[in-house]
Amino acid sequence: MPVHPYETHLARVARAGEHAAWTPADGPLPALYLSHGAPPLFEDPAWMEELFTWARSMPRPKAVLIVSAHWEEAPLAISSSAGHVTPVYDFGGFDPMYYRMRYDTPEAGALARRVLGALSSENVHETGRGLDHGAWVPLKVMYPEADLPVLQLSLPTADPTSLLGLGGKLRALREEGVLVIGSGFTTHGLPFLTREAITGGVAPGWSRQFDAWAAEALRRGDIDELAAYRAKAPGMPYAHPTVEHFTPLFVTLGAATDPEAPREATIDGFWWGLSRRSFTAA
Repeated sequence: MPVHPYETHLARVARAGEHAAWTPADGPLPALYLSHGAPPLFEDPAWMEELFTWARSMPRPKAVLIVSAHWEEAPLAISSSAGHVTPVYDFGGFDPMYYRMRYDTPEAGALARRVLGALSSENVHETGRGLDHGAWVPLKVMYPEADLPVLQLSLPTADPTSLLGLGGKLRALREEGVLVIGSGFTTHGLPFLTREAITGGVAPGWSRQFDAWAAEALRRGDIDELAAYRAKAPGMPYAHPTVEHFTPLFVTLGAATDPEAPREATIDGFWWGLSRRSFTAA
């Protein structure tokens, strides 16, 4: 029987050896914006290696706080801080094996208290919710040992200014070894994908145009341009018929030391015609 690509990935992880843990001497961890994929990410060896290499390029965090496109809720909420919570299988049509996968992280009570403290001016409540696939799928590739406390924070609005402000309230967590992640997809026009895009790897014009526009705005650190994406970005509304996969980017930028610093891609290219552009914001 052929070996599943994720099993091969785990063998690569085992060969990578020890991952040095974050210490205060390392300074603040960066914030990340990543294009997260769905279960087929586990079938893409090159993409898994890119995500794992990215994780290993940083010290091993003490904990992870992630905002995913797949949990829109206001007022703000955090996922369950209990350990070994069943993940949310919020996808359909994939191999049954993916509905049996787990990501059993340890309890995150200390992280929850710290996040609630950072957001003390907000009306935040803890839920019994597990991590959705925008969180556990990429983390299962980046930190497959599942030995880090992880919490998910809901996406409370689509307003870029409000999300930048939310990210700013999370900035201090980075100084304590918490990795802050915005998880989305730089383009996400699923209703407009063609067979050519999905099976032939040909990115549609609207996806390429939006990606090029976003890349240039990020290189300039032009937050005003990015925030005006609905009106200014080429490829709209096809690139984002709904916007929840782009807006986590503003949480990431808000959490950066300098939200307007130039950004280059850590991962780019296309998957099923969708832009995988992902970046580090120190």
